[in-house]
Amino acid sequence: MSISLERLRRCSIAVDLGASRTRVYLKRTGVIVDEPTVAAVNTRTGGLIAVGTLAERMTGRTPAHIRVVRPVSGGTVIDIAMAQRMLRLLVGNKLRRAWRRRPLMSAAVCVPHDADPLAQRAAMETLTGVGARRVELVDTLIAAAVGCGLPVERPEATMIAVCGAATTQVAVLSLGSIVAAERVPVGGDTVEHVLVQHLRNEHALILPSQAVRPLHQALSGEGAVGHDTEVHGRDVATGLARSVRVDVESLRTALRTPLTGLLDSIGTVLRRCPPDLVADLADRGIMLAGGSALLPGLDSMLREATGMPLNIADRPGVCAVEGLGAMLDGKVQPMMLEAIVS
Repeated sequence: MSISLERLRRCSIAVDLGASRTRVYLKRTGVIVDEPTVAAVNTRTGGLIAVGTLAERMTGRTPAHIRVVRPVSGGTVIDIAMAQRMLRLLVGNKLRRAWRRRPLMSAAVCVPHDADPLAQRAAMETLTGVGARRVELVDTLIAAAVGCGLPVERPEATMIAVCGAATTQVAVLSLGSIVAAERVPVGGDTVEHVLVQHLRNEHALILPSQAVRPLHQALSGEGAVGHDTEVHGRDVATGLARSVRVDVESLRTALRTPLTGLLDSIGTVLRRCPPDLVADLADRGIMLAGGSALLPGLDSMLREATGMPLNIADRPGVCAVEGLGAMLDGKVQPMMLEAIVS
């Protein structure tokens, strides 16, 4: 079903509820929230202790009565009540004052391309529960393409891959609509899981969650000297702290298996497109967006496997919410946007 820009321009806020980070855009203001989608709860009292960055730092470090939860998984709200409580704290006084001035505020929210009716309703209830009178659901792929500056309204093919924490969505767009799209369960969390398992199997080392980022830097060439890097963790047998030197090339080899699924999804999307649109992509290539677009080795692997040009958005993590914001602010040329509405 289609939705016009006119309806989106009536909205006052845009929300991207991602599995990794939550971003909120206030009309004519910009992004006012960019925080991890995490909440820390006291299980004895049910009270919220922290949300966002502070709650994320508590992961793996809390006593038994404090639980760190993620109310969004794979772009779908799985705990509506917790997502509402988290949003209320994240938006702060600025947005709450705006809501008091305009109690009939409308909101736009990103949803995955193939979201089922339950996922759509969960996103709507999350926003209505924090004060929105009306909620417009917009396809994440369309919003991200607009945020990347792709000419989605033209009769030419543009291809985008939105790499999230849990999933990656791939699509070809033309004339403001999605021609073909696929979603594959490969994302930033998948890469972290592979790295943790590799260290456990090859070096008998249990890696804490905070130690994964240095591995990302080593894989991208930012933090390693030479061809190996030092990581710290806990020995599987003794339980004591231990450091090992890890060959960076072995990490790249371990990542090839999960990233193959992403290559397969790109091939599937291209096979479902008309030949004329595929020909357009030979010169234009693929645009990478999403918080995990900077996964180490992803760009080079896709470029080598597809033989197509590859571009990474300037700010890949905020492309979707900024695309929604551009629609709200009237910065997008009039067209019919492919979206999911109730």
